[in-house]
Amino acid sequence: MADEKSARAAAARPLERFCKVDIDGIMVHYRECGPKDAPAILLLHGFPSSGHMFRNLISMLCDDFRLVAPDLPGFGQSDHPPHEQFPYTFATLAKVIASFTDIVGLKKYAMYIFDYGAPVGLRLALEYPDRVTAIISQNGNAYVDGMGDHWDQVRAFWADPSIANRNAMYAAFAPAAVLRQYTDGVPDIGLVSPDGYSLDQFYLEEHDALEEQLDLRYDYRTNVELYPRFQKYFRTHQPPLLAVWGKNDPIFLPAGAEAFKRDLPEAEIHLVDTGHFALETHCAEIAFLIREFMTRKLMTLMLSA
Repeated sequence: MADEKSARAAAARPLERFCKVDIDGIMVHYRECGPKDAPAILLLHGFPSSGHMFRNLISMLCDDFRLVAPDLPGFGQSDHPPHEQFPYTFATLAKVIASFTDIVGLKKYAMYIFDYGAPVGLRLALEYPDRVTAIISQNGNAYVDGMGDHWDQVRAFWADPSIANRNAMYAAFAPAAVLRQYTDGVPDIGLVSPDGYSLDQFYLEEHDALEEQLDLRYDYRTNVELYPRFQKYFRTHQPPLLAVWGKNDPIFLPAGAEAFKRDLPEAEIHLVDTGHFALETHCAEIAFLIREFMTRKLMTLMLSA
């Protein structure tokens, strides 16, 4: 009887769908699961990944939430227009995702921000603060506190975008470098599936995306310039924020998570014993924290309305 009940419950779970929408001539791929009328969570991936990084999280939450995970232009299954034809800047990515949310009917949503997805999402929050119901930051940085030695060479590129400094960035896209993003800081790398980093490397090579990615790497400096505005947004609007951070991440340090409390005293901070791609090793724990946080915060909003 218990097995039959479990089977019926599994059969009743929403099915994940994979779609594309046209945004000003750019086909944006996304995965979606969950009831259309459920509280929505917009999942914004980082470098060098795609919506695929949320493959396990989506199935754990889509019974009670609408999960929508687009691939940013230049990533995953979305179009990869040549950088001579498409400006690979974070302002452009944010503009595309803003149009995307309109097309797929996300009028209000929480956002899960990770790595590159953080400045994309926070630019949306600056433009449309009333749409954002909550923020879940998983190694999604908004403070210089979170930027350690990893950024020294990148800062040199920002200061002097010479051919030599641009060429020095190529190493960050090599297979070994992509692998390290998944394994650095992970106590047991046997928990890291090769699916994620192998797919990331495939997309980088399949689309010959180095120049486009270098443009984004150079433009990242504009996100750091916006950090004071992001922080003012936090202070002004006080969005509910959950930070779940791989505490051993060498790219965005845990100090970046703790810094949220300067502007959001009610922010909830959880440091987990893993690296940058925390979902690869701690997905179930992160899903539990999101479900509990979202349910509690949404109930508080309903009672105060």
